[in-house]
Amino acid sequence: MNNMKQGRILVVDDNKNVLSALKILLNTYFEEVTLLSSPATLPAALREKNPDVVLLDMNYSAGINTGNEGLFWLSEAKKANPDLPVVLFTAYADIDLAVTALKEGASDFVVKPWDNAKLLATLQSAVELRFSRKEVAKLKEKQSVLNSQLNRNSDVCWGDSPAMRELLRLAEKVAKTDANVLITGENGTGKEVIARKIHRLSSRLNESLVTVDMGAVTETLFESELFGHVKGSFTDAHSDRAGKIEAADKGTLFLDEIGNLSYPLQAKLLNALQSRQIIRVGSNRPVAVDIRLICATNHNLFLDVENGLFREDLLYRINTIQLEVPPLRDRKEDIPALASFFLHRFAVKYNKTGVTLGQEAIAKMQEYAWPGNVRELEHTIEKALILSDNRVIDPSDLFLRRQGSAEKSKDLENVTLEEMEQALIERAMRNYGNNISAIAKELGVSRPTLYSKIRKYGL
Repeated sequence: MNNMKQGRILVVDDNKNVLSALKILLNTYFEEVTLLSSPATLPAALREKNPDVVLLDMNYSAGINTGNEGLFWLSEAKKANPDLPVVLFTAYADIDLAVTALKEGASDFVVKPWDNAKLLATLQSAVELRFSRKEVAKLKEKQSVLNSQLNRNSDVCWGDSPAMRELLRLAEKVAKTDANVLITGENGTGKEVIARKIHRLSSRLNESLVTVDMGAVTETLFESELFGHVKGSFTDAHSDRAGKIEAADKGTLFLDEIGNLSYPLQAKLLNALQSRQIIRVGSNRPVAVDIRLICATNHNLFLDVENGLFREDLLYRINTIQLEVPPLRDRKEDIPALASFFLHRFAVKYNKTGVTLGQEAIAKMQEYAWPGNVRELEHTIEKALILSDNRVIDPSDLFLRRQGSAEKSKDLENVTLEEMEQALIERAMRNYGNNISAIAKELGVSRPTLYSKIRKYGL
């Protein structure tokens, strides 16, 4: 039984018979039970015992049953720890008093004489709430550390083309609001980098930016991943866990590749976005969330709506403002600056400072179509720096894909398996308009496998 005990309970009641009865009942279910016969010692007990939930009587003075004393000590407890669940306890049921107490921050209200099962369920639910809040706080702390590291290394080269200047102007303008943003563009154009810039310039800067790769979330784990779950809700749910939406509370939620979300799951996401609350898997308690939503996709979602692949109501919910990131082939004047930026970064990383880009190499890069966009350029520069023994990167150091040759080549002896695989994926993407589910079915692979290969080839 000891292994089943969870949570520390602090009970405050001036009736010694009540305290005795509760001690017998609660000791069986909770790891620590502290009893106070006077609320005067409550502040000290909160500091010393650090309880997970407080069961607080509403009245202490003889002949007075207004509940004002309980409301006062509720306020004191919340001052000491705003996240501490407080369950109020009284022999005088009053709806108005209960409503006032809940508005003042109480998590629940129990009337004497109590039903043991209902009281235990209320207190255990409050403990679960406490654990959930601790978990979310821990997740946010970790995310804050990660964000600070990312911000510290957030030097980004955007380029100075007219298209990028206009995009950044719009991003800076929309960042100051809480409007939902949809970032569109081909794979590898830097949609996530734009999302991070919006978050850094927003009023939520000091809160978490939580990223969810929708293309990598399986349908079976979707609800658990986004909404969280409670212990025992399914086979592997060994403990309560907050979902990504809850972890993003007060901050920014970035849903990458939202166009890959299946139609049935879109309704569940829409419901959470509309109600601004989530319910963990296995629970029936709604949790309010305050998030700023940014989504990204390489799909034409308006075309997907026409084809019945994407919900129109969800599209308009996520698309208050749309930002289109231009492909690299449409802003080739940015290539020299981007290439030099990546070269400097990797030169420091691999201790090869002093290497420069030759003009012929720059010219070759500007002639190339860059189907993988900025991500492909970054990988190309990294590979060139690693493999080159020269102080100047020349055209022979650049390993660029033969444009169109992988699919069109008649000479199979000169085509690698990877080139053939890439060509098949490219052809399927053209045939199915980047519908990941249809492409995966055509190629006979799972969605996560297909998604990883798309990333691998920079498609």
